[in-house]
Amino acid sequence: LKPGGANIPVTEKNKKEYIERMVKWRIERGVVQQTESLVRGFYEVVDARLVSVFDARELELVIAGTAEIDLGDWRNNTEYRGGYHDNHIVIRWFWAAVERFNNEQRLRLLQFVTGTSSIPYEGFASLRGSNGPRRFCV
Repeated sequence: LKPGGANIPVTEKNKKEYIERMVKWRIERGVVQQTESLVRGFYEVVDARLVSVFDARELELVIAGTAEIDLGDWRNNTEYRGGYHDNHIVIRWFWAAVERFNNEQRLRLLQFVTGTSSIPYEGFASLRGSNGPRRFCV
């Protein structure tokens, strides 16, 4: 995980670094073969020179396309926690701000919050998180 790490005891002071390095190592080690296969297959279909001009966000939009966000669907399929509800003043401010956004800004907000800017074909009711179906939550 770290040069000389076998000789460094884990303490409260370095625990966060240890956990971050351990998680990174396990994730990278666990999916290296699958990732390499995916990339090889992708480049068999798409010339690498064509996609090298895009960053990750732009490439996702090229692959998944952009969709017009249905604000009503988004709002109707939002879950509220921590004392918030659809008529709470902070929530009203949030939706008023999102209404003023253009579609690209809404997609960027969605990507920031969920990790993806793609909307399921079935709409926000079918939004998925890393561990299965997950509603948008404030």
